[in-house]
Amino acid sequence: MATQFVDSVKLFVSGGDGGHGCASVHREKFKPLGGPDGANGGRGGSVIFEVDPQTTTLLPYHHSPHRHAQNGGPGKGDMRHGADGDDLVLQVPDGTVVKSPDGEILMDMIGAGTRFVAAAGGRGGLGNAALASPRRKAPGFALLGEPGFEGEVLLEIKTVADIALVGFPSAGKSSLIAAMSAARPKIAEYPFTTLVPNLGVVQAGDVRYTIADVPGLIPGASQGKGLGLEFLRHVERCAALVHVLDCAALETDRDPASDLQQIEDELAAYSVDEALGGEEGLPPLNERPKLVVLNKIDVPDGRDLADIVRPDLEAAGYRVFDVSAASHEGLRQLSFAMADIVKADRERAARARADAPRVVVRPKPRGDAGFTVRRENTSDGPIFRVLGDKPERWVHQTDFANDEAVGYLGDRLARAGVEDELFRTGAVPGSTVVIGPGDGVIFDWEPTLVGGAEMLSGPRGTDLRLGDHHRPTREEKRREFHERMDAKAEARAEHEEQRRSGIWTGSPGPAESRTGTSSDAHESDDEHAGRDDAGGTDSGGAGS
Repeated sequence: MATQFVDSVKLFVSGGDGGHGCASVHREKFKPLGGPDGANGGRGGSVIFEVDPQTTTLLPYHHSPHRHAQNGGPGKGDMRHGADGDDLVLQVPDGTVVKSPDGEILMDMIGAGTRFVAAAGGRGGLGNAALASPRRKAPGFALLGEPGFEGEVLLEIKTVADIALVGFPSAGKSSLIAAMSAARPKIAEYPFTTLVPNLGVVQAGDVRYTIADVPGLIPGASQGKGLGLEFLRHVERCAALVHVLDCAALETDRDPASDLQQIEDELAAYSVDEALGGEEGLPPLNERPKLVVLNKIDVPDGRDLADIVRPDLEAAGYRVFDVSAASHEGLRQLSFAMADIVKADRERAARARADAPRVVVRPKPRGDAGFTVRRENTSDGPIFRVLGDKPERWVHQTDFANDEAVGYLGDRLARAGVEDELFRTGAVPGSTVVIGPGDGVIFDWEPTLVGGAEMLSGPRGTDLRLGDHHRPTREEKRREFHERMDAKAEARAEHEEQRRSGIWTGSPGPAESRTGTSSDAHESDDEHAGRDDAGGTDSGGAGS
């Protein structure tokens, strides 16, 4: 079964999330102050595209468009760091172009081994051992792992070939590439036999180059008719185009000159991605070097037609070659003409690289502290949005269920100058602040969240600045005292009533208590008397 060819896919990629840090305290016999020993979380894996010469199609990604890298492992106690997630390396063909959903070219992947990180993994969170300082000796919190990048990318294959064979269906392009190289494409006597591009390597003297056979073009191919729109992208990188004209066509309304003009019109209407050629860009298809091949001259009518149209084509400025893919006539001259064009193009490219100005790469500093604060007016009043790499990353790393972690976030924002910028923007205590785009993290800003948490004594995992420390007034104290006294009086009255009714003591009421006491006393006396009589009788019996 032949392998299905897929040259364009939409892929959903997501890097692995970083592992959470661990908040732990070392516990060991005879070491009461072991200190923090929570380790860091592992880094999440990244999704990476890599050029593989043995890969020719994007079919695996067509069937499985969702790819996710491995998450990082969480940190553990006793300084056991989390494991890093494995990178997910996806093999792509040579010449694959990576685009964003809006069409921006992210990477033009040419050359075996070329790599591009499509979705970076998140960094692991720090454990409390890494967060310890001389002032914060035993943090009761750890940082969470950062989420990995998630997004969509478009993959398109643009064949890397030096010469492209273009023409109408059944013009003999596949037969020509089979005759000139070791490629063996499908050849049949019906249109659109070629459904996928075919590549062949040709050796002409000391020049080795690659030719590409694309599916046949028809009028309207640049607008999507036939297969032209799907495969015209494969000729964008070619240095020259070879028009293959059928001199033995069976259609009576066709001739080589009109076929050439229609193909030229379609090539002129097709727009090339200018970003593929670097700073200079790629020239339009209709402005590239061209050769005209009058094919099938082994047929008697074909040779006669070639003799008729050759003068007109040469007068138009084309280099014309009479060839026969069946008898190999004229193929040697054609191969050397192609080699001359390829050699000239390679020399021009080498001179351009030598004359190109030196590229100075200034990468963005890791952990750039830049941020912006802007005021946005909404129906609920003004909000202040904080945007920046560090503030947004710090928010993702904060465990908002831990007060000490929230206080640590406030200290970091204050040291970075976020509070000063909020003051300059017009924020006041109680203003709504949003960190990050969209909904982000929303909170009511209180400028009292400044440094100094290390000087406040409190249990681990708490921040006294976040608690309610309202000092009651004298009137509030007096009211609280009277309420407490009233509650005590009500409780005593209720207990006294329960005691009198015998609910919780188990004793009868006062009247019953007096009556019961006298009767109990008589019964007790009778019992004592009976015991005395019995004892006397026994004693008398014993005496006698």
